[in-house]
Amino acid sequence: MSKFIYSFSIILFGLLLGYGVQILVERNLIRLPIQIDDLRKLLQRIALLFLNPVAIIGAIWIVSLKNVILVALPFVGLFALLAGGGLALGVARLLKLSPQKTGALYGCGAFTNIGSIGTLICFVFLGEKGFALAPIYKLFEEVSYYGVGFPIAKYYSSSAEKEQFLNRLKSLVRDPFIIVALFSIIIGGLLNIAGTERPHIFKTVISIFVPLATIMLLASIGLALRFRRIRDYFNECISISLIKFFIVPLLSSFIAIALGFGKIDEGLPLKVVIILSSMPVAFNALIPPSIYDLDLDLANSCWFFTTALLIIVLPALLMVISSF
Repeated sequence: MSKFIYSFSIILFGLLLGYGVQILVERNLIRLPIQIDDLRKLLQRIALLFLNPVAIIGAIWIVSLKNVILVALPFVGLFALLAGGGLALGVARLLKLSPQKTGALYGCGAFTNIGSIGTLICFVFLGEKGFALAPIYKLFEEVSYYGVGFPIAKYYSSSAEKEQFLNRLKSLVRDPFIIVALFSIIIGGLLNIAGTERPHIFKTVISIFVPLATIMLLASIGLALRFRRIRDYFNECISISLIKFFIVPLLSSFIAIALGFGKIDEGLPLKVVIILSSMPVAFNALIPPSIYDLDLDLANSCWFFTTALLIIVLPALLMVISSF
């Protein structure tokens, strides 16, 4: 229970911190030295280009990478993302949604909050070793989003503005966030393989950097958060919740078990798959509706609804992984 309270408190604090600052600025109660949008980007850069990379290097440095089956871990992560999107398209067809709603619902199914929330839960529930496997699981996350997610969402758009796939792929390769994350995994892996002893201070650094990075990322989300009524999208919210918290985790866990993840390091890779495949809609799911004229209210409602359900999902996840 203490792990649940700790993780949920960090998530809630980060979101409320950002949202609170946004409200205070809008009511002219405080004045920031920089624009809110610039502050959001600054928080994201500090978290993703400094705090997370240091923590990733330190965690992978000591994790056991001897089992070659772990090569399949990022492919399981990719499957979870693609399956979520495919199931969302199936739901949209059953509900007979318009193209604008279909595109938005697809993004909610395909975009999962692995980074700011998923990695924190792995760290709190499973420790450093669990956290170390999270960036490996999400290795193809950006490729899935930009190579598959955005083009499919754009397909359902009525907007005349269409970005060429090749241009988006080029920007993906040059993205500093992707480059830094990839090099963090490589550096940590090389130090691990070399057998170099990790300095003791890294344990303390990771215990500080992981929750701090999560708070910064969620605060950046809170700075741009807009609450809207979800009652008009209740069926969509329920459907996405079933996909995110039941169907995709079940399918992903079945594949992980078939690959033998449950027999490695007391089932640690399997536990990571269960946690990361059970995360809510990512805030990135709001981007395609914003730029491709899709139903932004639907995406916002599904994001808020699934994130709020963490108060039920997190204790359930803790019970599941504790049963191993």
